[in-house]
Amino acid sequence: MSKRDCKLILALDLPEREQALEILRGLRGRLEWVKIGLQMYLKYGAELVRETAAMGFKIFLDLKLFDIPNTVASAVESVAALPVSMLTVHASGGREMMEAAVKAAERTNPDLAILGVTVLTSFDADSLAETGVELEPEWQVELLAKLAVSSGVGGLVCSPLEIGRLRGIVPEGVALVTPGIRPAGASSDEQKRIMTPSEAAEAGSNFIVVGRPILKAEDPAAAVEKILGEIDA
Repeated sequence: MSKRDCKLILALDLPEREQALEILRGLRGRLEWVKIGLQMYLKYGAELVRETAAMGFKIFLDLKLFDIPNTVASAVESVAALPVSMLTVHASGGREMMEAAVKAAERTNPDLAILGVTVLTSFDADSLAETGVELEPEWQVELLAKLAVSSGVGGLVCSPLEIGRLRGIVPEGVALVTPGIRPAGASSDEQKRIMTPSEAAEAGSNFIVVGRPILKAEDPAAAVEKILGEIDA
């Protein structure tokens, strides 16, 4: 995989729909992928998904589903009716839950890829220990990644620090999606396991997710171009 195969996803984490749509209007033709997370989806629902897709963007719906298998399968079926290309579930939900999600997608929308979320980028060893997980983050990520891949997911969400480790153990066709990306000189905010766009692309990430460095920029379009330039550098 070359660095040019790495795609940029904008994390559309904003409080207001109009603010989000205004930014998207300025990014048409410059950006292919948009991530809609829990905050925006709970507030604006399917309408925002359809509006974003109508502008020509591909949608990554980041809901991080985590429930009993039947409930997750039903949720996937609901999402499958929308113009969504990728949907997240928590790998820690277990094999049965992930298999139910994958089968629901295959049954209702074969073009919908289910991604397994490994360990959130806001977690470090201390955070994991507080939840009863004594493994270091990289080992917990590897454990969950193997479980998710064997459950049939089409991709994994992990911090950029685990890309190299996972590239050595998961099939090439499994996409690696990496939040925790900060352009050179940007604040890390609450992220604890981060890389620059260039570093993540070099390590083998298929998709890098960036939010605030674009959303808070005076010129979001220029910020996107700068990040795309970093990927290719």
